[in-house]
Amino acid sequence: MEIISQNKTATNTTAIEFKFSAEEFEAAINAAYNKAKSKITVPGFRKGKAPRKIIEKTYGEGVFYEDAVNSLYNTNIAKLVEETKLEVVDVENTEVTEVSKENGVSFKADIITKPEIEISDYKGLEVKKTVKTVTDETVNEELEKMRKRSARIISVEDRAVEDGDTAVIDFEGFLDGVAFEGGKGESYPLEIGSHTFIPGFEEQIIGKNIGEEFDVNVTFPEDYQAENLKGKAVVFKCKLHEIKGKELPALDDEFAKDVSDKDTLDELKADIREKQEKKNAEEADNDADNALVEALLAKMTAEVPEVMYERRIDDIAREWSARNRIGVEDYLKYTGLNMEQFRANFKEVAKRQVDLRLALEKIADIENVEVTDEDVAKEYADMAEQYKMEEDKVRAAIPESAIRSDLRIEKALDVVKNSAKIEEVTE
Repeated sequence: MEIISQNKTATNTTAIEFKFSAEEFEAAINAAYNKAKSKITVPGFRKGKAPRKIIEKTYGEGVFYEDAVNSLYNTNIAKLVEETKLEVVDVENTEVTEVSKENGVSFKADIITKPEIEISDYKGLEVKKTVKTVTDETVNEELEKMRKRSARIISVEDRAVEDGDTAVIDFEGFLDGVAFEGGKGESYPLEIGSHTFIPGFEEQIIGKNIGEEFDVNVTFPEDYQAENLKGKAVVFKCKLHEIKGKELPALDDEFAKDVSDKDTLDELKADIREKQEKKNAEEADNDADNALVEALLAKMTAEVPEVMYERRIDDIAREWSARNRIGVEDYLKYTGLNMEQFRANFKEVAKRQVDLRLALEKIADIENVEVTDEDVAKEYADMAEQYKMEEDKVRAAIPESAIRSDLRIEKALDVVKNSAKIEEVTE
């Protein structure tokens, strides 16, 4: 393989021409013949026994050209990328410009490279960390949630429906006087205030009594999934069969014992406060980290190739699919989304992640950040412990180069964090 020319044609784009000699092409043709001959039938020869020249005479001289050309490209592209000495992101617009036994095979392509990064003033970034105070009201709100989760369901017969009750109803929907598909239910338990029905539906059940028949007038949202109902005003004819209310437990020491490992209500309150304070501190740290990242990215200038964002979206989509245990195609089928809409969900986070890594790689270069063998060994040991795996298996699964690259990024981030001026504010 020989690189004929290599010229930068645009930001992050280098045009390259390269070729394979007649001898290399001949060897590739012969390899393609040996791979395919067992499947080729030629009259007068047993299957798989026809000589190459006979096959070429029968099916045409170029019968093996396509496989040979593809093989030359696929088996040598990594070597080509290495020889360019460029930080290659992708190879695009590959084109075969010549194929002949006399001159071999020639290609041209565009190599997309990592962008040039400019970043300054990344030390001493100023951000605020806002820590929320845990009040008595916060604790009491959590206690009320715990009481509601522990509530006893009781039948109510001496009053009308109230917010928070479960109303057992029959209903049937009508559009212009005609019942529509999917709009009917019998003895349906609807929790008032759950907002599981069309907006405005649940509120109209409040105040109704057992046995009462009534109409509920609502309008379907403009973005409703059924085309024939989008934005349409409909009437649901309903009948209330039963009201189920919630009887909350008393807020005392016995309640604390029932819902926790605490012996008294005061101990439970103290535990709620402690956990909320820890949660608030973690949220404050995360918010400050995010603010620091935004401040850092504002200091970076770069023209990032779109393909870098698309590649990261690919990674995020694969991670999403594995985490949710559903294939993307199946998910699209169930939700009615298309691939473009699905990928759009990840675009913002992909851009942020790519930009941040580029910024930190540049800082690592500026700061001459080094990763030692001890750093790598510790990281492998920590990962083995985290994933409950033997260290040899972790090393086999994750290349050392990837570990070194990630650790270098972490150290660069530490440079930014350790120099940052973080003002803590209590809310």
